[in-house]
Amino acid sequence: MSAKTIPRDMSQAGGNGFPIFGKFFLGMVGDEKGKEMEEDLKGSLMNIYEQRLSAYLQEQHIQAEHLSFDQPCHSVAEAARAVDASPQELVKNICLLDSDGQLITAIVKGEDLVSVSRIAKTLQKEGLRLATPAEILEKTGYPCGGTPSFGYQAMFLIDPKVMERETVFTGGGSETSLIKMRTEELVRANQGTILRIRQ
Repeated sequence: MSAKTIPRDMSQAGGNGFPIFGKFFLGMVGDEKGKEMEEDLKGSLMNIYEQRLSAYLQEQHIQAEHLSFDQPCHSVAEAARAVDASPQELVKNICLLDSDGQLITAIVKGEDLVSVSRIAKTLQKEGLRLATPAEILEKTGYPCGGTPSFGYQAMFLIDPKVMERETVFTGGGSETSLIKMRTEELVRANQGTILRIRQ
């Protein structure tokens, strides 16, 4: 079965580890081959996310470099190793949901933490909480660990420390890709609000 023919809701049914497909493959072809097929399927789905983001960059004429790796970039430390950069050169996209289900993406430098309480107080939002990986995929169209700083419907908040850098690396659509772009282009791409949101 081609990964492109898998319905979106089926690909999400197994959660971030795709256990439904993994069990199916393991039952059909045995442990090792099943694991290989599961990894191939994950890779194919990740490529779909990267392709979606690449198309968005082209359609919106966003000036950015889309980088793909053969190693994970899920955490700040992994991403820094992949591009041989410091955590200060990376940004994190922390996805939050308010009580109405509206997505808020808080963008901070790699070494900083988001203050959910500060955001809730500033925006006067009740019940603000971190989104789950399943909610992130549903709301952004990208998996947790690869979520970009733009390209989906959300309220984007950018910490001022992010703007101190000329260029940054952000999520590239999958856990093995990153986007390198100028911070002023990042703001143009997401129409975000610059606001103190770090702890």
